[in-house]
Amino acid sequence: MRRREFLGLLGGATAAWPLTANAQKSAGPIVGLLRTTPALPFAHVVTAIRQGLNDEGFVEDRNVTLEQRWADNQLDRLPALAADLVKREVSVIIGNENAVGIARGLTKNIQLVFVTGEDPLNRGLVTSMNRPEANLTGVTFYGGAQLNEKRLELLRDLVPKAKVVGVLGDPKNYPAFDVRLARLLEGGRSFGLQMVVMRVDQASDFETAFAKLVEARTDALMVSGSPMFTSNRQTLIALAARHAIPAIYDVREFVAEGGLISYSASFIDAYRQAGVYAGKILKGAKPAELPVLQPTKFELAVNLKTAKVLGLDVPPSIHLRADEVIE
Repeated sequence: MRRREFLGLLGGATAAWPLTANAQKSAGPIVGLLRTTPALPFAHVVTAIRQGLNDEGFVEDRNVTLEQRWADNQLDRLPALAADLVKREVSVIIGNENAVGIARGLTKNIQLVFVTGEDPLNRGLVTSMNRPEANLTGVTFYGGAQLNEKRLELLRDLVPKAKVVGVLGDPKNYPAFDVRLARLLEGGRSFGLQMVVMRVDQASDFETAFAKLVEARTDALMVSGSPMFTSNRQTLIALAARHAIPAIYDVREFVAEGGLISYSASFIDAYRQAGVYAGKILKGAKPAELPVLQPTKFELAVNLKTAKVLGLDVPPSIHLRADEVIE
């Protein structure tokens, strides 16, 4: 495996109980982590946050406590989990977009740091990127709809004979999917492609969605961003392999575990930066002093082993530009 820039860090998973062992005795101020997903597939997120806190001089169980709450892709659990963190009087809550949105409605006193794959202005998270208001700031790790257009170009380069391209989306857990869809479909039509859209909102729908993609004679697939998709990345990778459908994904975690190709900013570095912001807030910084961070680099990852199994030749235009190539 070759990487020009290694940002992903792996760490052990932490159980998501309503009250953890740390709840009994806290070391220093408390930072809350609230996510819509299960804990196990995102252990590297916890490690990244810890690294960010460490960069600001905060070490878990020494001078800071990290309280974790995970909703297991059950969005109706978020209000109770967020309320629990508020009750614990944490100093900062870090979370993905849906999670922070719930916490925002419960507290004006606790500082919030969001991590999102969308444009925070368009999503209504902030009214200013440079000077976020109230108790909220954060990090975005994508470049908006333009990134989907780039992914479509990459997929065409990799599968030049493709005529039918599927799009797998999850508007329930990632509402921005439908916002982006019209532009993506327009881009597909400009390339002369037939676009087949499959909407799913739970992992039990995956088998049916792939069966319909096969029935539609799908030549290639775009898997859109979704916390639920990333939670179940091994299942999606296995289904794409079983049906021999070349797929491009939104984050490199898929490629590292056997997916074909991805293009994105670093999901993990975004959480490290969120940890840094949490540390700065613990030192007294206010959200208005912490502009929303945007990506400066986008990573192209490709798995040559998967390409070989699919009978694809990776063109030099992709191979030479890749930041990570898995042999």
